[in-house]
Amino acid sequence: MRFKLLRRRLTISAPRMKVRSAMPWPLRCAGAAIVLGFCGAIGLWAFELGKDIAGVDREAKEELVRLREEVTGLRRERERVQSIINTSGSAILVERAAQERLSAQIRTLEAQNRTLREDLGFFEKLMPTTGSEAVAIRGLQAEVLSGTQLKWQVLVIQPVKNAPEFRGKLELSLSGTLDGKPWLMALPNGPQPLQFRQYRRLEGMVDLPPQAVVKNVSARVVEGSVSRAVQNVSL
Repeated sequence: MRFKLLRRRLTISAPRMKVRSAMPWPLRCAGAAIVLGFCGAIGLWAFELGKDIAGVDREAKEELVRLREEVTGLRRERERVQSIINTSGSAILVERAAQERLSAQIRTLEAQNRTLREDLGFFEKLMPTTGSEAVAIRGLQAEVLSGTQLKWQVLVIQPVKNAPEFRGKLELSLSGTLDGKPWLMALPNGPQPLQFRQYRRLEGMVDLPPQAVVKNVSARVVEGSVSRAVQNVSL
């Protein structure tokens, strides 16, 4: 059997052989890729050509330009509105500050007006009165604050021109009821020294005992041991 196969190969009856050149597989892959790329480029060119023929790409570009213009306009409008809002806010703050300053000025003017009225009444009391009194009490005022304190004010004058200097003291006493019983109280620190030529105004605060009811306040100007002027005020 082996002899027959060997003879067939070595004799004329042996089968024919063909020699073929084999292309390497990398070259085959590269060629296939080139062909596919070429086909893809042709397809893309045909697609773009179709869009140009149909006018789709031109309309899309025009729509994009229009949308960009609208966005730009909306941004400008937003900036304008924001500027108006900021200006309005600043104007409101300025107006509010002006109102606060005006209110403060009004309060100051009202306080000055009250002071002027008090000074007017004060100087009206300084005007000379008929009589030959050397010292007089022209303004005794008293007010109970919150039921626990009493505020008092006294104006003492010499209603004559070129009056000599007066040296004395002021005695102030409170009277009323305490727990339903009669009650009398003098200044806690005693009489206050009094020295002036034309006029002198004195004032102070007195702490009241609990349950005290002040009904009368009396002021007396004393020179040495002589009483020069007395004035009472009822509450």
